[in-house]
Formats: sequence, structure tokens, C-alpha cells
Amino acid sequence: MSEHASTRRVSQDDVDDAPTEDEAPSTDHVADDAPTEQARDDAQSTETTGAAAVVDALEATGVETLFGIQGGAIMPVYDALTGSSLRHVTMAHEQGAAHAADAYGIVSGDPGVCMATSGPGATNLVTGIADANMDSDPVVALTGQVPTNFVGNDAFQETDTTGVTAPITKANYFAGDADAVGDTVGEAFALAETGRPGPTLVDLPKDVTQATTEDREPTAETPQHYDPQYEPDEDAVADAARTLEDAERPLVLAGGGVIKGEASEELREFVTEHDIPVVTSMPAVGAFPEDEDCSVGMIGMHGTGAGNMAVTHCDTLFAVGTRFDDRLTGGVETFAPEATVVHVDIDPAEISKNVYADVPVVGDAATAMEAITDEMTTSPDADEWCEQVTDWQDEYPMTYRAPTDGPVKPQFVVEAYDEATDDDAVVTTGVGQHQMWAVQYWTFKQPRTWVSSHGLGAMGYGLPAAIGAKMAVRDAGDDQQVVCFEGDGSFLMTVQELSVAVRENLDITVAVLNNEYIGMVRQWQDAFYDRNRVASEYSWCPDFATLAEAFGAKGITVDSPDEVADAVEASVEYDGPSVVDFHIDPAENVYPMVPSGGANGKFALSEDQL
Repeated sequence: MSEHASTRRVSQDDVDDAPTEDEAPSTDHVADDAPTEQARDDAQSTETTGAAAVVDALEATGVETLFGIQGGAIMPVYDALTGSSLRHVTMAHEQGAAHAADAYGIVSGDPGVCMATSGPGATNLVTGIADANMDSDPVVALTGQVPTNFVGNDAFQETDTTGVTAPITKANYFAGDADAVGDTVGEAFALAETGRPGPTLVDLPKDVTQATTEDREPTAETPQHYDPQYEPDEDAVADAARTLEDAERPLVLAGGGVIKGEASEELREFVTEHDIPVVTSMPAVGAFPEDEDCSVGMIGMHGTGAGNMAVTHCDTLFAVGTRFDDRLTGGVETFAPEATVVHVDIDPAEISKNVYADVPVVGDAATAMEAITDEMTTSPDADEWCEQVTDWQDEYPMTYRAPTDGPVKPQFVVEAYDEATDDDAVVTTGVGQHQMWAVQYWTFKQPRTWVSSHGLGAMGYGLPAAIGAKMAVRDAGDDQQVVCFEGDGSFLMTVQELSVAVRENLDITVAVLNNEYIGMVRQWQDAFYDRNRVASEYSWCPDFATLAEAFGAKGITVDSPDEVADAVEASVEYDGPSVVDFHIDPAENVYPMVPSGGANGKFALSEDQL
């Protein structure tokens, strides 16, 4: 036999299944002073495994539900779930697990948790982790990894998970020590929800989770060096108050940080006391009730005409918890060109990053707003300005043409569901035209009821997000309704998660606004690419109602406007997951629209204005 033939290659399974040092047979004689059997039993009773320490850490933080998919490298952690208080929801795809955890965190305010095995399991989480990072959503991802002595050897299902996710996490960890793994998971959880929220990840090598360690109380503390500033500087608060008092055309811009910082009440008190118009970024929708007089709606690429006019002509912009992304600002040089900007944010890196802050205020949104409200002695004299904003609302109403004998209008579908559901209903969406119609034509009155992919713009987000949102509602003991708006192209990307909704008997309603296009791409192709509709036509999609029935959900198809009311009622009243395939007007577009990089005050109301 050749030397090559006699050499036995060590596999990962060999290492996993090999007896540990404690398990290996011993030929040593037992010494006279060896521990008694009772002493050995006592010693063993203080031992646990790294996997059990992970589960104990999650339980200690108050986690109730996690989302994931089983696999080889993460198997010890799944095994340790047996007998725990944690509820695991098996998803159909790891991307769905990450999106469900993300939505769970948005609705509950607590970090959502997702799990996956090494290699493709971990990489399939990446889209959801990147989405959470862009939107500052609290998520903890736990990934299996090959044993430590195989790391770097291109082992089966090995990926440098910490390397891949370093740019898209708030922090990530390679857990190389069974004694510390519980505290590492606790720290990841604490860091995800502290200060500016965001995703964290712990990579768990299989030998570490299988190893024995001392059974002790896990901790959940942020690193000593992480010390976000919650209390704003007194001088900055005074400067902000004086600036707002002197304003003639003040405008409040609420960003997503208002909701994440639990500052919606402080926002409402400030706006009501001083009678100042308020606009929101898309992640902040619901931070201020949209049915109140001071609400001017969302601003940005598809914001209201009145909101975009207000931000263009205000002389003082009180921006709270926003990062001023390009979809909000359009061209930065034309954004709020006449305004003195007062910018409140808990993350100092966001101050003057995109829009220069004349008055920077670093601190927690709720704390800072309360401090500025207390510091102000008078309200700005802005009666004429408020009248002007009201005139813009009258001049640029959010209306649409809906002939009774014409095709189904997507705006009408959104309004019908809004009317048929409670004020606290949660709305999730995918990404595309349907997302914009949902945010434009639903009247949001409460925070944490709008759940979507904003910064990353991940198609397929809506259905797994609806699952995560409904699980968060369940865990809170509430009965909030969950309505998911999807487009045909977006829905097709994660439709497999419908099997999870059926299995878990989740009472969610999915409204597919089906125009047989990737609609937003088609709209841009028509406007900017001479109507060259390359790869945007989706006439080949399946019959979604029939597909829903195949999964075990209720399926309904709507072809005409007079069928909308009955379909909405039937889907909302159905006790379980339902899918309504609305065949909408394929020519309908989303307006107002600010061309990419354009000036917010020069929005288009039709294609010929672009």
C-alpha cells in the first residue's frame, strides 16, 4: 500500500464524534485520595456545555422567540433548546429568519434573534443583517461555525462569517472560549439594543458549543468602552431652544431615531405645545399621528408635496434621530437651503455627516427633546408659516384618479384595508411601488406599526416581516392585526415563508398588488431609459391565490374594483394566513416623485414633469 493510501484524512465528523479527554478510557489506577463518587457527582452538577450557556444567556435577557434553520454546525445549540423556555420558529430560508427577527425587533422594541448554521446558513442571513444595519434595528444573529482547529482550512460549510459581516454589524464576535460564550452572547444582546440600535452577531464554533464549562449566571452588559451619550450638553440644549424660539418658519423633521428612542410622546408634546408643523422620514412614519393638524406627512423621493415644499422653504429645521440619507434629502446642496439646522442624534458620527448641523445636539432623542422643550420659554411666531403649509397641503393633495369602470387602483386597495382594520394594525411591506403606495395612503397613528426595508431596500421583506411582527404581537399578549403589502416580484422572492405562516396558524393578511412588473424598475425605465423595459416584465408569475391554497392558506383573486370590498373583508376576517392577488392597473405609477439627486421642492406629479 502506498504512503498516500495509508494516510487517513481527518474529517470534521471524526473530530465531532471523537471522545473527549474526559470520555477516553484510562489505564491509570485510582489513587487512595481520589474524589468520592458523591464529590464527582457534585462537581459534574456544576458543569454545562457551551451550547447550554448560549441558551441560558438568551433566557436571562428575556428572549421569548427566535427564528432560524437547523444545521450541522449550529446543532449543539438547537439540541440545548430542548426543555428551555425559548420558542423557536423554523423558517423556510435563513433570509426569512433574519427579516422576521428584524421585524420582531421593530414591533417589540427588543432585539430579535435569528440562528443559522455555518457556511450557506450564515451567508443567507447577510441580506437581513445588512437591512437591520442600515435601519438601525436591534437584531442578534447566532451562527454555527466549523470547529476551531478547522477554521481557515476550507472545511465543509466553512465561511469567514465574522469577516463577511464585519461591515454590516454593530459588533460581531468569534466565540473561541466555552467559558466565556454565555457572557459573549449576553454582551451582543445588550449592545444590539443600547444607544443607537443595530445588529450584532456571535459566531459559534462547534467544538466550543460542545465543550463543557462551568455552570454560572450569564451576564448581559455592554463593553466598558461603549458609553453612548444620553444626556445632551446643556449649552447645546440652550442653543437649540434659542434657535427654535427665534424661528419664523420652523419645521420638525422626525427620523427613525424618534421611534427607536421611544420619543414619540416627547415629539407630540413639543409639536402640540409650540404648534410647529412636523414631517417624517420614511422609517419614522407613525412617530407622529398623521391625522393630526400639524402633520405634513413624509418627505423625500416619494414624500408629500406639502412636506417637500415645507422642508425646502423652512428657516429652521429641528431634525431628530435622522441620518439624512439620499432618499430623504435628494441633492444635499438643495436640501433645506434656507434653514438653520438643529440636529439631535445619539450617534455623534451622524452629526454633519451628510447635512451640516448649525446646532448639534448629541443625546438620546427623548431626553434631548424633553430638555429642549423645558428650556424654551416662548413659542416661535409662526402663524403665517403654518397657514402657508396648510395652503401647500390644499395645493398638493394625495389624490388619484379611480374610474369606477377602470382597473383596480393600488391606492384604493391600501385605503380599503386601512378602513377595515384597527388604528394599531401593523403594516409590513416588501420593496417597490407597493411599498410607496402603502406608506402614502395608509394613515399611521401609532409608532411601531410601519415595518419595511428602508435603507437597504430588500425585496421580499414583507412576508417574513409579517411573521416576525405577528410573533412579537403574540409575545406581547396583544391582538394587533398584521397586514402585509407585497408586489408580485417582491412576493415571489420569499413566498416559501407562507408555509411557516400556515404551520404557525398566524392570522396575517397578504395583499399582493400585482401589476405583472417589477413596478418601480418599470417606472424608472419609462421615465429615464426611453421605456426600454428590459427584464422588468413579470407576466410569467404564478396564480398567487392558487399558490396560497397549495400552501394551505386562503387564496383570493381580485380583477375589478367592485370586488375589492368583499375581498378585503373576507381576508381580514379569515382566522389564519390569507393572500389576496389584486390585479391592479399596470400603468399606475408612484407620485409625487423627486428624481434621484434632485431638489425636493421640484417634485414631479406626473411622468412628463420628470
